[in-house]
Amino acid sequence: MPLYLQIILIVAVFLAFLFIILYMGGLAVRKTCFKIIAEMEEARADKEARAIKIQDERKNFFRVGTKNIRPKALNLLMADGLVIKTNNGKYYLDKAKLAQAKAQLYSKT
Repeated sequence: MPLYLQIILIVAVFLAFLFIILYMGGLAVRKTCFKIIAEMEEARADKEARAIKIQDERKNFFRVGTKNIRPKALNLLMADGLVIKTNNGKYYLDKAKLAQAKAQLYSKT
């Protein structure tokens, strides 16, 4: 096999591997987002008065890895406006935005 073909093959395999890893990471964050929403719906945290405390920081700063993606998922939910943080550090769901997001999600399937 020629050298240039080997280089192209190695680059293609590396890019495929990178794509798979990033895709799996995205699926993990999505799954965690759904878990957070389910937890908040179970606690009926849909108003500021019913806001609940959620882990929004890493438990151990020196522990590096992909195990603790809950803070990242919570930040994504806040960026989308589905979850709102109160002044005292608790969180609640925005029911209107959540209903809109669910309708958009189910219309794709």
